Amino acid sequence: MPIKYEETEKVRRILMTLYGNPVAQGRPRFSRQGGFVKTYDPIKSKAYKALIRLELQPLLAKPGFRQFENPCRVHLLICRAIPSGFSQKKRKEAIEAKIRPTTRPDTDNYIKGILDALNGTVLKDDSIVCEINAGKIYSDKPRIEVMVEERLRY
Repeated sequence: MPIKYEETEKVRRILMTLYGNPVAQGRPRFSRQGGFVKTYDPIKSKAYKALIRLELQPLLAKPGFRQFENPCRVHLLICRAIPSGFSQKKRKEAIEAKIRPTTRPDTDNYIKGILDALNGTVLKDDSIVCEINAGKIYSDKPRIEVMVEERLRY
């Protein structure tokens, strides 16, 4: 996963590409232990967040890198695999973004999963995200492209 970190006097920015099929945040699971109810992440969601955190380790270990603490914006491009049942014509339209994925999982579930993975790593807390721009497209190279930007001066 390529990660690019840029810092100027006005803005700090992280650009990263997470290759592979995007995984959306699943519904929380519940189990009963004794008289208590325990909540936990589905296995696929938990593994995907762990993978993202692992890929971020070189950036987090970089001298001079510090977590984003000021209001920031996040841009996400979710590139889903083209369904194998698409005809050649439909496949071409999907690559040209004339056909967009309107099926589940929802875009907001992808957003939740990515923000959870960035929480406590790149972001001090995901509550500092004040602006989100996200979209789903089809691609022959499934991936998620993420940009996190923090304005230092306006």
